[in-house]
Amino acid sequence: MCECVPVNQDWEDRVAALWDRFDDYAETEEDEARFRADVDTLVAELPEGSPLRPFEQACAWDSTGHSDKAVPLYREALDLGLADISPYKTRRTKIQLASSLRNIGQAAEGVKLLEAELDAPSDELDDPVRATLALCLSSLGRDREALSLALGALAPHLPRYQRSMANYARLLVEPGESPGA
Repeated sequence: MCECVPVNQDWEDRVAALWDRFDDYAETEEDEARFRADVDTLVAELPEGSPLRPFEQACAWDSTGHSDKAVPLYREALDLGLADISPYKTRRTKIQLASSLRNIGQAAEGVKLLEAELDAPSDELDDPVRATLALCLSSLGRDREALSLALGALAPHLPRYQRSMANYARLLVEPGESPGA
């Protein structure tokens, strides 16, 4: 577990600025490697044992199409105590880890990870949790559950039919009732 102090705002701003420029890197292996090197340069400023190091590196590997390399880094970030530094980044890590697990054929582990997040305190990551969980469920052939989650996440954002869509979502996994309108 990391006994280090959280990084300063300047470092966080520089990391955010690098991610804001992510699309400026071409989708070539050379540019993706350059992006990961830029991330490595920033995380080298962190103290040894900081969970932010593997977190940012995992994000970089993941975003450049290497889920297999991201998975152990996400796990390391969690093991090093990312939750003590940033509950928000911890939840992001779980979403991204589940997605990466799905990408490498371990969707069942992703489902287990995200089902626990359904009971976590609500925040702006609720919909990404449900969307990623839906993808994991679909990868396991559990398409009705996946569609139910996706519709349930979408329903509150609709200008109309919120109640109907929420009921349809529920009925996908609890058949036998009329949804009402």
